[in-house]
Amino acid sequence: QKKELEEQERIERKLLRKKRSEEIYTKKTGIVEIAAQLTVKEFSEKIGVPVSEVLASLMKNGIMATLVQSVDFDTASIIAEELEVTVKQEEENLSSEDLLKGDLSALLVDDEENLKERPPVVAIVGHVDHGKTSLLDAIRKTKVTDGESGGITQHIGAYSITKNGKDVTFLDTPGHEAFTSMRARGAKTADIVVLVVAADDGVKPQTIEAISHAKSAGATVIVAANKIDKESANLDKLRGELSEHHIQVEDWGGTVPMVPLSAMTGQGVDELLEMIFLQAEMMELKANPKRLAVGTVIEAHRDPSLGPVATVLVNTGTMKLRDQFILGTTWGRVRSLTDEDGNKLKTVPPSGAVRISGIDDLPNPGDIFQVLKDKKEMKVKQAEIEELKLKEKNKSMGVTDILQSIKAGNMKYLKLVVKADTTGSLEAIQQALDEIGNDEVKAKIIHGVVGGVNESDIIMASAGQ
Repeated sequence: QKKELEEQERIERKLLRKKRSEEIYTKKTGIVEIAAQLTVKEFSEKIGVPVSEVLASLMKNGIMATLVQSVDFDTASIIAEELEVTVKQEEENLSSEDLLKGDLSALLVDDEENLKERPPVVAIVGHVDHGKTSLLDAIRKTKVTDGESGGITQHIGAYSITKNGKDVTFLDTPGHEAFTSMRARGAKTADIVVLVVAADDGVKPQTIEAISHAKSAGATVIVAANKIDKESANLDKLRGELSEHHIQVEDWGGTVPMVPLSAMTGQGVDELLEMIFLQAEMMELKANPKRLAVGTVIEAHRDPSLGPVATVLVNTGTMKLRDQFILGTTWGRVRSLTDEDGNKLKTVPPSGAVRISGIDDLPNPGDIFQVLKDKKEMKVKQAEIEELKLKEKNKSMGVTDILQSIKAGNMKYLKLVVKADTTGSLEAIQQALDEIGNDEVKAKIIHGVVGGVNESDIIMASAGQ
């Protein structure tokens, strides 16, 4: 009788184990998100299929695996298809190293099927007193005349307008240093750069600097020939001066559009907006609005009542209230979202610009904003960033570091800023540098101009590292 009881208990335990196994392994329906790399056991639990079935399917495909062996997404997707489960790859977070470097490229990769059209992001740059601010004001007026709420109630460094049912976001980046600082962190901020040049004054030192910034950023350039209402305006002279700096306008057989306008009278402003929309259409700008938000800091300051606040341009994804995020070397949870008109928002789509609060410390222009899934991810990122901050403290790239980087194959181009005393000297130096190079590394001039070395040149040189 004792043996019968023991046998009964053994059968019951076996049935209980089987029941638990069935509860754990209930085949998932719909789309299951899995990591780029995961173990066989993790994969089995994710898709709700017993390990034995997963191992059998792997074996059928010529893969001998164990429970703790890792499989990549491509392999997992083939096995999942055989087991009649639909899987997709989880969005990957940026490594803390890339996050601090400001390298957005890895984060912006997405499946074509998830991408939707997004508005263009436009930066307006130019020489001081050439009418950049007046042009921004003239564009703001078109927002009012289109029947939208008029008047910018607060300066957030970016704003959006809608023209003929199309949206565009403008970045107000006063001073070239701010623009270069973003470049120094490798942040992809603007799709299109509008280069404002006064038709009565022509190309000036800061115009040349702005051209270098735009080219270095890889942005599409549109020339806005301002002040055409003045008698001294000379468009042919301007075209010639621009061509000397490798800006060949369409009127002269080049590829760069030039729009003559007057910010003072409003003449040509609508044509400029139409040209921006045309260029954007040709560029086929897209982003995934359904993923966790990724963005770039435009500017930041301390608010007396809100603490650290930052204007963030959303590069992809949709930003929401209470999102947990990493922002450069700091972090936080979105407490408020405010647009340029002072409106409180709940969500911000791709290419939208918004002021956020709820930041632990003040970020820098160009820092990357990345929303994280949960507190666990947040803690891991915080620890990694704190460790990297200690390593990076007071670290700079000297000649020895550059040579080691070339030797390791990490540097293919040595980017240079060239300054000379005369145009003749500058041309000779540039030609000589163009001829230097081998299979390991080549010299690439990112900015060349006559004059003494200034702080802006140093910032631009740091952008080239």
